[in-house]
Formats: sequence, C-alpha cells, structure tokens
Amino acid sequence: MATSEQMQPDSSVQETAYDYYVRKIPTTFREPATAPLRKLSIDLIKTYKHINEVYYSQKKRRAEKERAEEGRTKKERRLYNDGYDDENYDYVIRSGEKFLDRYEIDTLIGKGSFGQVVKAYDYQEKEEVAIKIIKNKKPFLNQAQIEVQLLELMNSHDPECKFYIVRLKNQFMWKNHLCLVFELLSYNLYDLLRNTYFRGVSLNLTRKFAQQLCTALCFLSTPELQIIHCDLKPENVLLCNPKRSAIKIVDFGSSCQLGHTLYQYIQSRFYRSPEVLLGLPYDMAIDMWSLGCILVEMHTGEPLFSGSNEVDQVNKIVEVLGIPPSYLLDKAPKARRYFEKHSDGKYTVRKYKDNRKYAPPGTKQLHNILGCETGGPQGRRKNEIGHTLQDYLKFKDLVIRMLDYDPKTRITPFQALQHTFFKRTTDEGTNTGNNASSTTQGTSQASTTSRVAASASGTHSATMVSRPSSDPTTGAVRSSASMDCDSPHQKIQSNTRKHESKFNHMTTNDCSSKIANSQLENNPVKSTNRKDLGYHDTFPDVDGSIVSYNPIGYTSEPYSNYPMSCGNAVNTYSGIVDKSSISSYLSSQQMASLAQHGIMNADRGDESRVISVCVPDEPRVGH
Repeated sequence: MATSEQMQPDSSVQETAYDYYVRKIPTTFREPATAPLRKLSIDLIKTYKHINEVYYSQKKRRAEKERAEEGRTKKERRLYNDGYDDENYDYVIRSGEKFLDRYEIDTLIGKGSFGQVVKAYDYQEKEEVAIKIIKNKKPFLNQAQIEVQLLELMNSHDPECKFYIVRLKNQFMWKNHLCLVFELLSYNLYDLLRNTYFRGVSLNLTRKFAQQLCTALCFLSTPELQIIHCDLKPENVLLCNPKRSAIKIVDFGSSCQLGHTLYQYIQSRFYRSPEVLLGLPYDMAIDMWSLGCILVEMHTGEPLFSGSNEVDQVNKIVEVLGIPPSYLLDKAPKARRYFEKHSDGKYTVRKYKDNRKYAPPGTKQLHNILGCETGGPQGRRKNEIGHTLQDYLKFKDLVIRMLDYDPKTRITPFQALQHTFFKRTTDEGTNTGNNASSTTQGTSQASTTSRVAASASGTHSATMVSRPSSDPTTGAVRSSASMDCDSPHQKIQSNTRKHESKFNHMTTNDCSSKIANSQLENNPVKSTNRKDLGYHDTFPDVDGSIVSYNPIGYTSEPYSNYPMSCGNAVNTYSGIVDKSSISSYLSSQQMASLAQHGIMNADRGDESRVISVCVPDEPRVGH
C-alpha cells in the first residue's frame, strides 16, 4: 500500500510550458453581448445611454444628499453681516433701497475685487450718482481709505474740475461698508472700442484722449500730489458724455504717492511697465508706459502687448522694442526669469519648454503696427483727412518716447504736452485766423495753465525720484522742436523761465483746460476745398466735444457704418439736417461755400438739405 508521501506529485518534475498554457485556458467565457469591443462598436448607442443613466442617477443622489444636509444645518447656517452681505463680503444690492434716507439705489453697474458700483439717485442734490460700495473686509477698507485720502487731495487741488480726475462727492459708512459717492459718468474707453467692433477710433480722437490724459498725468505729477495711478487702462478712463470726447480717470484704488509705494504686483498685465515686470523701483513713469499702450490700442483696436502671463508679456514687448538695456537688467531682481546673460555681458530671451514661438527681438516694428505708410491699421484710414504719413510719424514718435525702457529717460507728461503730435500746422487745417480771440481767451485761462506749469517746473522735494536732464525740474528743458518726428534725437536747450513763460501763455479750451494747446480751435478754416468742408477737427470743439449734428465727414459716396472720429459706427445719408445746428459751427463765408458747392441749399431757411453728411449713431453700449 502506498504511503501519502508516495501519492504526492514529484516536485522535482518541471511543468512544461505547454502544460502551463493549457492550465491557463479559461473554462468559461463572457457573453458576446457584454464584450467591450461590441459595446464600443455595434452597441455604442446603448453604451452611451447606460453612461447617461448612471451619471444622472449619481447626480440625483448627490443632490438629494446635499439637500438633506442643508436641511439639517439650515438653522446652524452662518449669516454674513446680519444677512446684509453675501459669502464674498459684498453688500447684497436691493433695488429701491435708500442709504441715509438720501441715496436711492437703482441698479448694479459694475463689480470688481474691491466691491461693487451702483447707480443711485441723490434726493438732496437732485442728481444721479455712482456709489462705490467697498467689501466688508479690513484689507479692502484700509485700501479704500487711502483712495479717499488721495481723491480728497486731488479734488482740493482741482476745485474747478479742469484736470480730468473723477470727482468724489461724499463718503459714508453703511452696514459696515464704506461707500464712496462719485459723479455719474458714461461708458469707458474699452466699451468705446467695442462699439467700433475693435477697429479703433480715428487719430484725431486719439489725439484728444491723449492730450487730456497727459494733462491729467501732468497734474498728478505736481510736487503737491506726486500720485501714481498704478492701474491706468481703457476700463479706467470714462467718457463724461457718450457723444463727447471729454474723459475722466477713475479707480484710484491701487494708487499711492511717490515714496509710499505699497505693492510690487500692480498694473493690469497688458499695460504693466518694464520696471514692474523686472521688480525694479517705480515712480510716476509707469503711468506714462500704460498711456503709450492705451493710445496704440485706441487707434488700432487691439492691445499692443497682450501677454497671457508675465513671461509672455515680456516676450511680446521684446518683439516690438527689442532687449532692454543691460544696465537695467543687471540690477533687476527678476531679470533671470525672462533673460539669460552670456559671458560677453549681453542678454538673450530665455527659452521655455512650452516652445512658444516669438518673432526675433525688435522685428515687429511699431511703424508697421500703426500702418504709417499703408493707410493706418490694416489700411482702414487710407486717404482719410488727418491720417497722413506725417501725422502717423508724429504719433509713432510720441508713443516710442512713452515706451522707453528706462523710466528716467521716458517722456514725462509735461514734455509730452509739448510734442508736435499736439501741434498742428496750417496745412493740416486746424489753425485759426482769429488769433486775437485766442490770445484773449488764453489770457483768461492763465490762472489754470500757470499753476500747472509752475508746479511742473518747480523744485521737487527730496523724495522725488531724479528725472533726466530734459525734465523741466532740472533747469534744462527740451523744446517742442526736439520732439519733431523728423529729428527724434535732436535736443534744444533753453532757459526754464523762458519755457515756463511760453507754457503760461498757451491757450486752453473753456471747459477742458487743455494744457499746452498752442491755439484754441474756435473757428473753422477758411477753405472752399470740398475735402476740408466737414472735417471734424476744423470745427470749434468746446470741451473736446463730438457734436452729434456736426458734419464731421463729407463724402460724395455713401459709406455704411464707416468708423469716423467719434469712434462709433456712422451712417452716411442724404437728408434734412437742422441748419441752425450747423451754422453755429460755420461762418457765413463757409455757409456760402457749402451752398456754392451744392452741399447745402442756403435759401431754404432753417432746414437745408445736406448731401452725404456723416452723423454718429447713438452708442451701442453692450454690443
């Protein structure tokens, strides 16, 4: 009889590969209907239906579970500020609610990281206002209090509202929220660009915006203020009236005074200056960089530098302006993030793993971006009055000076106002023949211009960052001749007092107080040229206005939705136009010229037929 040891298989006998695979063959198989290949081919629709059923059943179970938990914790739920705030510390807006029994809330018109802006009616002053309601959180409250201090300081130095800064009318606390009451303005410059379908506004309107913004920055840079806006962009420049070009700068929530800079991460990315990107100390010059970016965007309709992050932003800048100077990169804490330094001391752009391709440094010329020789951006301004090669060269020269890498040599607001881009010649059809009246009005405005000029040319305090020798504060002044686009590097030195005297006698508009505007445009050019008749900038333009019935563009052919200087789509038509609204802008000689050229029938009284007069449509905000 065999023992148990004899009955066990001999372990020393090796299992063959054949036996191994035979043993691994399954004895049972899945149903063909459940095979993955079948489910993903023949039964694909059934598979998707099954996935949907599983998904929605799980979603329903989750929702029921959340409702059950919500019901259990409803009594324990936290109320934010006694129910007046939401979970984001914002005040819950209720239309019709009255603050202080004075301000009746209408609608929400804006929202940001700071809080909300609502439209309200002030029953005491009988006017509509905008109320900025700050979040109920200490950091936002502290920053808003700084904003209030700066606004009160600026408004106290500008009692007549001549320097394009938004007016703070009141402030108060409501339900633990700081509320700032401002004058109610119109839509911002980004909305204006959107109304042009991002084709940009004319060079003439860009000039008006540029002059007002330079005036505002000149005001902010006076020794009494020395305020850095820190977030200048189209969204923070608002039109005072949807049909006029007068603007005001808003949102000083990120602003600070020179010597009291708080943050390194400032400015919206598209308009962020090189010194902020590189981590260098900054001053008022960062706002001039932002202004240069804004002006190009206003005319082209697209941001000049549209980086998706800081690295991309620097590369976009380098494509147009080239590598920054080595002496700036040598002392920049963040230079290694964007550039590599070689043994010869030169820098090149650092390459990243995403392999994003950029044009070689300095190859995307601003000359081509503006379309200086091709009729403007994408040729849209070809043969338009006020868009000649000379006009574009002046504009390009001003922008290049604003986009100087070195903040110490970057053009200052005072210098920018003296640039030839803001000075017209007789050939451009903007000088007036009534010099006496211009001089008289300029003298009446001397108090405004002299104060800003004296402030700009006065001695700065010890905390003022040193500026280049061309700055008026150092005694050597760059004249407007040196800013001609034909000789950008030419420097003409003159005495500060002489330059200041010249500045003091410059005339300004009644409402706009445009600093350094060489002559008041209060009369049309005496011209019978059909191309000059109806040219917008040849008409008087009080407060930089774009009058809705001003014949701002004459053409013998109908153009539909043609972007004119108002920045909005314009309808060109032949029809009846109120003659009185036009005669206020034209002399009797020009009215006769219109009739002589068949443009207007001067014998029809107050109603005269105008052939192909371009009139701006109502702005289509929100489109």
